[in-house]
Amino acid sequence: MDAFFCAVEVLKNPALADKPLVVGGQPEDRGVVAAASYPARKWGIHSAMPMIRAKKLCKDLIILPPHFKLYKTYSRVIMGILENESPLIEKVSIDEAYLDLSPYVESWEEGVSVAKRIQTRIARDIGLSSSVGVASNKMVAKIASDYQKPSGFTVVKPGEERSFLSPMQVSKIPGIGVKTSARLAKMQIRTVGELSRVSEQVLQTTFGKIGLEMARWAKGIDDRPVVTNRERKSFSQECTFPTDISDDEKLLDTLRAQCVSIAEFLAANNQKARTFMLKIRYSDFKTHTYRRSLSSATADLETIIEVIMTLFNMHRGDRRPIRLLGVGCGNFVKSDRQLELKLERK
Repeated sequence: MDAFFCAVEVLKNPALADKPLVVGGQPEDRGVVAAASYPARKWGIHSAMPMIRAKKLCKDLIILPPHFKLYKTYSRVIMGILENESPLIEKVSIDEAYLDLSPYVESWEEGVSVAKRIQTRIARDIGLSSSVGVASNKMVAKIASDYQKPSGFTVVKPGEERSFLSPMQVSKIPGIGVKTSARLAKMQIRTVGELSRVSEQVLQTTFGKIGLEMARWAKGIDDRPVVTNRERKSFSQECTFPTDISDDEKLLDTLRAQCVSIAEFLAANNQKARTFMLKIRYSDFKTHTYRRSLSSATADLETIIEVIMTLFNMHRGDRRPIRLLGVGCGNFVKSDRQLELKLERK
């Protein structure tokens, strides 16, 4: 879905269309941006940015509190449209899913028609914009879905994966992050095409096991199936910085972004978590993991941020530069009600 939270708000109030809009907490309460509309993104505003910074970037910014129960309702309707076309659906988040059509169509062209029908139905019946990628595997379909946002519809036919990916920056491939991209740049490898011409042996020697995966990704190869049922015992987000970081403001921004991802995962899966984790890896590669278990499970972003920030502040006495930050959650409890994402305070 395209800027899903904001799009639902515009659907409720059409007067907000084409205006810089964000969903999140108020600047005076140290809120963060949970979602930004496309007009807001033109000002450099993005998810997980402190709201006070977003307001400085755009003085006319419209800030709305989240209505996550409403977003969840729209998500269920959208997923229902997908499930009508194929029961082989892997829900990635509240607004994103993979759909395997191969057992239910007789030709590639028929599969493309089904994908177009899905996009049309979402726009016609719900009034929301979506972007669709149609390809022979999950990785290429994901990249294609991001290719022409908003309202994109990108088809990559079998055999065209490599030519489609070739001119793109290596960072477009899920799994190749900032740190790996920087290492590749030092090897004069910046595009997927350049990566595809590097031997597997060189990549494996340089990057280890992940190097073999990178060689396959660069050629558009991804054998992962669409997984319809997945019981997860934990969920985490990690960021390895291209250079070691000592600036607390940058570190806290990273933690806030990771907390938003944790809250969105819990809400999308209608779950709460009792245990939250903070992972810190220092410049000397020494890694520490800190955990805190709550008396009752939560999916509230405000609470998650408070727990993670408390852990960080407790263990930030060591002022060594930080190489990696990670946030995780576990000990899940199924929610007995629809979850609401609350962002009023830090």
